[in-house]
Amino acid sequence: MSTEFLGLLVLYLAILLALAPFVGRYIRRAMEDDRYLATAWGRPLERVLYRVAGVRANAEMGWKQYAIAVIAFNMLGVVVVYALQRMQAWLPLNPQGFGAVSPDSAFNTAVSFVANTNWQGYAGESTMSYLTQMLALTVQNFFSAATGIAVVFALIRGFARQSAATIGNFWVDMTRCTLYVLVPISAAIALALVSQGVIQNFDSYKEVSLVTPVEYSQPKVDAAGQPVLDAKGAPVMEAMKTDKQTLAMGPVASQEAIKMLGTNGGGFFNANSAHPFENPTELANLIEMLAIFLIPAALCFTFGEMVKDRRQGVAILASMAVIFVVMACVAAASEQQANAALAGLPIDHAASALQAGGNMEGKETRFGIAATALFATITTAASCGAVNAMHDSFTAIGGLVPMLLMQLGEVVFGGVGSGLYGMLVYAVLAVFIAGLMIGRTPEYLGKKIETYEMKMTAVAILVTPLLVLLGTAVAVMVEPGRAGVFNPGTHGFSEILYALSSAANNNGSAFAGLSANTPFYNVLLAAAMWFGRFWIIVPILAMAGSLAAKRRLPVTGGTMPTHGPLFVVLLVGSVLMVGALTYIPALALGPVAEQLQAPVVSAASK
Repeated sequence: MSTEFLGLLVLYLAILLALAPFVGRYIRRAMEDDRYLATAWGRPLERVLYRVAGVRANAEMGWKQYAIAVIAFNMLGVVVVYALQRMQAWLPLNPQGFGAVSPDSAFNTAVSFVANTNWQGYAGESTMSYLTQMLALTVQNFFSAATGIAVVFALIRGFARQSAATIGNFWVDMTRCTLYVLVPISAAIALALVSQGVIQNFDSYKEVSLVTPVEYSQPKVDAAGQPVLDAKGAPVMEAMKTDKQTLAMGPVASQEAIKMLGTNGGGFFNANSAHPFENPTELANLIEMLAIFLIPAALCFTFGEMVKDRRQGVAILASMAVIFVVMACVAAASEQQANAALAGLPIDHAASALQAGGNMEGKETRFGIAATALFATITTAASCGAVNAMHDSFTAIGGLVPMLLMQLGEVVFGGVGSGLYGMLVYAVLAVFIAGLMIGRTPEYLGKKIETYEMKMTAVAILVTPLLVLLGTAVAVMVEPGRAGVFNPGTHGFSEILYALSSAANNNGSAFAGLSANTPFYNVLLAAAMWFGRFWIIVPILAMAGSLAAKRRLPVTGGTMPTHGPLFVVLLVGSVLMVGALTYIPALALGPVAEQLQAPVVSAASK
């Protein structure tokens, strides 16, 4: 692990923790305080929106009504995003004349963006028109993020209220979150990114001259466009040469900002945040990393304020930070090691003033190993999935870190809203375990944790492992699943396991060596994304309704404190015990076996 990485990690956490309390307080007041001066500008617009939509802003919902509203709104989102992709050939703002997206890919993408996963089996700059990028994908980046925040507010109200039959109004929560939180902060981030060189235009793609002509070969085709085969049935290759390159244009900065802030992750370009038009400088890279964690960290302070005990939010944040720092250090140390494929070659692998050292395969030289390892840890700790490097090219242990962070349930900061409500589920589990150990009824924030809450906790925790492990098993057993694997053996298995872990936990990043844009994977991963999102949201809302109806119990001498170091250790232990142990057999077949098979390379092999 390099001093460069440690310095970057400290700088990152210092800025994040300086911003989070202020943003957390702003979010609470923007969502809950009707007299907050900072949001007064939007109240007339808010009232117009409610009137047009026929929403009674003062009428709160029980948990079942809230859940129905969440599901109905997001199902409508799937229909709209699917329709826009299928009709984009006839819609405006399509300067490249892209045709309709195939039915299976359009379905996968619609579910993906609605579920805050943003898994992309296509190349954005060669598939989606500007209108589709903006009206379908970017709009859903806002709505899916707002859904997560709305759900966590419903759960927090369950802890904060007592003897209540309601947990809020979904339509009001969605409107305020989008209008007062996501749009203003995204606008500020977009302007900051534009200042660094991220493009924002509606131009047609540009053809530019290359400094040096490029020679390459491609399959020869006949007049009908069919490949020409030789006597053995192999494609005939023809030599090609070009001195031109086509540069994709488009409204990138506006999508880039909310993809990071909303922990969405879908890139305008296929190369995602490794593309210089999405992430051109080291400062842009830092801004994007801060945007990913900003709201998840801030919501911990929002939680503390709403339950009227800021120490509770700090304890949750500390638990997340402990796991994150350890994982980030492991990833950086692993990637700083030499690439095992270069064993035995007369190469100096040590870092120096003239080279990054370690495993630079698949990484951008403008970021290097430190910023890349930190970005990979952040984007998979949060439910973001944006990448500034090829995770498929990481070392075995370096690739295990982002995979394991997703498998923990995306609770280490996690997605906006979803990370906090996932961690609160683990907090309920932690106090239940502690109650069993000391022989008394478990309590959390003055609410008794009883049979119903534990049933909902079990459902919320076990849904994603079920989807990941069953989905992986199906994919490796059937021919359409195995056909997408271009790297047979342990790494190929890791690619499938990573894909299902990413989909079911709504992350969206990939070990892109897996060819996943096929009908089999588009349907399988879409199912994992949908149920991984909403099979958790429904029990979360059910738990919120149950907790809101309970009376708050007074603190006594036997009440276990849930704001100190002991609770942080218990909470971290619960996350690792349930999250990590569930996947050990699968990880042993993938990255662990790959690491054991790799040759050993010294730090300075000659």
